[in-house]
Amino acid sequence: MHPQVQTYWYELDCGFQQVAEVFEECVFEALSSFSRAQMKAYLDAARVLGKLGRGPEPMLALLEAWPGVVGSVKEDPLPAVMDFVRAMQKSPNGPAIAPFLQTLAAVARRQPSLPQLQAYMDIARELMARTTGSIHGFHQTIPSPGLPEFFAQAPRLLDLLSLQGLRNWVDYGIKNHGKHPERQTEYFKLASPDSRAVLQRERHGTLFHDVERKLDLTLRALWDEHEMLVPYSTAFDEIRQPIPYYDKLGMRVPDVFDDAHGVSGLDRYRAVLAHMVGHRRWSTPQIADNWSPFQRMAVEFFEDARIDTLLMREYPGLARLFLALHPKPIEGACDPETTSCLRHRLAMLSRAFLDPQHGYRDAVLNETVARFRAALGGGVSDTAAMAELALSYVAKTRRQSDQLAKVFFDDTVVDYRDDNRQLWKFIEEGDEEEAFDEPRQLQKNEEPQGLPPRHYPEWDYQSQSYRPDWVSLYESLHPAGNAAKIDRLLAKHGALAKRLKRLLDLLKPQDKVRIRYQEEGSELDLDVALRSLIDFRCGTTPDPRINMSHRTAGRDIAVLLLLDLSESLNEKTPAGDQTILELSQEAVSLLAWAIERLGDPFAIAGFHSDTRHQVRYLHIKGFSEPWNDDVKGRLAAMEAGWSTRMGAALRHAGHYLGNRQADKKLLLILTDGRPSDVDVSDERALGEDVRQAVRELGQKGVFPYCISLDPRADEYVADVFGRSYTVIDNVARLPEKLPELFMALTK
Repeated sequence: MHPQVQTYWYELDCGFQQVAEVFEECVFEALSSFSRAQMKAYLDAARVLGKLGRGPEPMLALLEAWPGVVGSVKEDPLPAVMDFVRAMQKSPNGPAIAPFLQTLAAVARRQPSLPQLQAYMDIARELMARTTGSIHGFHQTIPSPGLPEFFAQAPRLLDLLSLQGLRNWVDYGIKNHGKHPERQTEYFKLASPDSRAVLQRERHGTLFHDVERKLDLTLRALWDEHEMLVPYSTAFDEIRQPIPYYDKLGMRVPDVFDDAHGVSGLDRYRAVLAHMVGHRRWSTPQIADNWSPFQRMAVEFFEDARIDTLLMREYPGLARLFLALHPKPIEGACDPETTSCLRHRLAMLSRAFLDPQHGYRDAVLNETVARFRAALGGGVSDTAAMAELALSYVAKTRRQSDQLAKVFFDDTVVDYRDDNRQLWKFIEEGDEEEAFDEPRQLQKNEEPQGLPPRHYPEWDYQSQSYRPDWVSLYESLHPAGNAAKIDRLLAKHGALAKRLKRLLDLLKPQDKVRIRYQEEGSELDLDVALRSLIDFRCGTTPDPRINMSHRTAGRDIAVLLLLDLSESLNEKTPAGDQTILELSQEAVSLLAWAIERLGDPFAIAGFHSDTRHQVRYLHIKGFSEPWNDDVKGRLAAMEAGWSTRMGAALRHAGHYLGNRQADKKLLLILTDGRPSDVDVSDERALGEDVRQAVRELGQKGVFPYCISLDPRADEYVADVFGRSYTVIDNVARLPEKLPELFMALTK
């Protein structure tokens, strides 16, 4: 380990070998963004999880997922998360801690504010409380059957539902299946018909998660604003309906907007953001110490109307949105004898400011509207002028009944306007200090020893959904060995190389092919041009196709060879004189030599795995590297070990190959067995994930082809790769068959 990482390892006080193998990469990823205090809290939390008696899974989940959580949630969520972990540990639901932490990063990306994340945990806490120990009369002994399944499905659910919809969906499952463990498990796994039906019923409105990018682009394009958008939950509003607002951490908007008054949810978001941008651009804070709450409320209504008016002048299309969303209070609807009508009067006035066709007959209202428009038309409108006009209106229309406790609220809430907290400042308020993160612990001249992990989803065939960020893949450059070993292997197969060379010469591309008789082309075709000139001078119509162009007859193919480096490659061949790994080295060496002669860009990589927490992806040759001694040295140093978790490796290889500019992108997978890993007991599970990964690659334009050395591969390989596979029963013929197979695929 890096010396500094070694210090952190001592602080962690951990004896799990699985954690030790990935700890260095996790630390370097955390150091890239964590302050010193955050780093200490991160290690303290991981140490606590390691002492729970739940094995290495909870600690691994936190170490891998927490940098992603912190990157999504700007406030510190660790105390709330650890509080919930302690609550699960004290109950029979301790086994659900690992599933909770495993999907936490994916949940945080969809609920990127601390109140939202806390609301999600409150829903899970309620599920735990209402389904633990309540089955068949048992108490404090039976864990919640649905809780782990809920955590596994949470990212998918939050892709489709608001937090309010999620709470309703969970509540239905508790009420209808709380006493039946099997049904409860199926419900929260999204495997039962009523679970999917309730999910569809609760899907409504426009989720912020779905339109976040559009809104961000709107802010940048129209207003040159680069503020972060932070959603808040509308699921917990029994006491007070949340209102949009902005502060130094960003612009806060609801997590879901329903269509309303003929305005789509997306346009409602745009109206909210436009109004907040208007305040940021044109409003100035006012000292509020000497003003009553009624006076401040009046100033807010007037200033909001001024901002909306200025926005409609700059972008006239906003008028349709504002007038559709602004309520139109009915004149005379509030009884001033029994009810406080100040809000009603101000809402009428706000509507009249925006709508020339308001139709209100009140003399004071119409006089105030005229003064408001004159102020804006004369160019002397600012927040202070609006405050003066608002205070004048309040003084002129004050009634004794305005002090009554009963307030008239009907048609007075303008829900696209923010709560105006930035409109006020108070003399007695203390100075706020800016918070700066502490500098990184790594010095400038220190380089990380490995890349941070990449997290890939894994397909769950039982629920027909992805487990997000389920697999941690670590990539690195393969260690080097003796390049002369590969040269000796190539010399050993000299006769085969000569035969391959004759085939390669037939496949080798010819540089250019001339295309003649073109009316437009890259250069003049002299033979045709002279013939046309003779025809012209003889008085006949000349042939206008006197140009020619060229096209390349070359192959436009990019190839990535992905090698399974699992432990089974150390087995001896039936002949007993070599291991499968040694034969693979010979075959790959010949293939690389052949591809190099053809001139196709190609790369070589290997992979193996030790549980989902550690898939190792080893670069042996990059696309831009020549076939030289450096590459041969890495190939010579290949070693086999661990297991074959293929899905993540395929997705990562597809990431590199998919970015290549080529007509055909070929991903060759050389393996000797079915996908498997030590932490998966279901033989079908990883095969189904590979089949889903193959589908994903096809959608990216990548053609995967499996070359299996397993004599029993016919039992399963067609289910995974369809018709894109070859089984080589005689492993000893691999050096001969592999290059020939490649040429057959690419000729």
